[in-house]
Amino acid sequence: MKVIKFGGSSLASGEKLQKVHQLLAEDLSRKIVVVSAPGKRFAGDAKVTDLLIDCATKRLLQEDTEAIFAKIIHRYRDIALDSDMDLAIIEEIEKDLTLLLAADTNDPDVFMDKIKASGEDNNAKLVAAYLRHQGLEATYVNPKDAGLFVTAEHANAQVLPESYRNLYKLREQPGIIVFPGFFGYTKAGEIVTFSRSGSDITGAILANGIQADLYENFTDVDAVYTVNPNIVKDPEQINELTYQEMRELSYAGFSVFHDEALIPAFKAGIPVHIKNTNNPFSEGTKIVKQRLGSSRPVTGIASDGGFCSIFISKYLMNREIGFGRKILQILEAHHLNFEHMPSGIDNLTILLRENQLTATLEQTLITDLETELKPDSIHIQHQISLIMVVGEEMRQNVGITARAAKALSGSCVNIEMLNQGSSEVSIMFGVSEEQEERAVQALYEEFFVQVLK
Repeated sequence: MKVIKFGGSSLASGEKLQKVHQLLAEDLSRKIVVVSAPGKRFAGDAKVTDLLIDCATKRLLQEDTEAIFAKIIHRYRDIALDSDMDLAIIEEIEKDLTLLLAADTNDPDVFMDKIKASGEDNNAKLVAAYLRHQGLEATYVNPKDAGLFVTAEHANAQVLPESYRNLYKLREQPGIIVFPGFFGYTKAGEIVTFSRSGSDITGAILANGIQADLYENFTDVDAVYTVNPNIVKDPEQINELTYQEMRELSYAGFSVFHDEALIPAFKAGIPVHIKNTNNPFSEGTKIVKQRLGSSRPVTGIASDGGFCSIFISKYLMNREIGFGRKILQILEAHHLNFEHMPSGIDNLTILLRENQLTATLEQTLITDLETELKPDSIHIQHQISLIMVVGEEMRQNVGITARAAKALSGSCVNIEMLNQGSSEVSIMFGVSEEQEERAVQALYEEFFVQVLK
């Protein structure tokens, strides 16, 4: 029994739905279908989720929503018309969105989550209707009816453990189940969404819940690549990698998978297979708990910009009890998440995502750190990119860090920061954003191209 998830690009048109139907008709073990809202049809097109966010924002600002409402409904209608379907389902979708927009807006977070979730919810109804139109036994199932309960953290819902027991009952339901991704319900019956790209999370939750043999995630790329194809031309595909490797790569910029999406599947030990809806015969990439050893120490290289670093220096810092606790308390008081905190005996660096800071908050933070810590020096550096060199086999190979540093040096890339996780699965380099692409190309040349020569 499999759970299969389709991203927005795989559901953007009637032509794409035909491919979805073919994939389901040829493999009846694909029991549960998790769907995203319709995505982009072409470059410059809008995702339905983005249209819904704009619509909800206009409603909260008491602006006219008529034009954008019509655009959203038109997207669903186009899919139905392309699929030669009865338009009764579009009337149902239009009625649903009308009622949602007329709902109470006193709590903007609650209202926004309801509108955002409607993209997946209404698309699941449409896909189920289409599959029935094509002669398959298919049923739309609402997350509330299935017992997918989550915490009341809007745009960041966390699944409640009892949900897995509830979802197991879906195994008994006949035919194909079409399930909307991206959201669940609180025990009080309120819709709450996962973080963005959360349909991947829904798919992993369902795979865990029904104890699936495989979770297939269909998207618009053939596989996960060893490096960003926008930086390196025609990089190698990765045929198999571990959960931990994928987690590290996703965190550092790999956009194929949401970096939280694998957790439910990982906990249940369920393999995940990334495939291309437009090229289903491609081998794709399988993500597993363990894999056979590889002759290459590095599996992939990822990068992500938008970070800043706060460097703090103080003589005998290592002997000052409570120094780290004071830093964490200051960050917590300002509701700031830190990404990394590499340290020496007399200095440490706090790495943050820049979008958390305004100019005012930045100055307040520095003042508070100076007042509480009384450092010898403190300064902040902006526009930092993190580059992660990832591979389970690195722990078995000597000199990986030296090779990486030499490659960066040879390309005149200055390393601002270096940190290796205790698991030895990844090495993190901090470089200036302007040197990010050069650094990635140098590392790819060192660990992939040189091996072939």
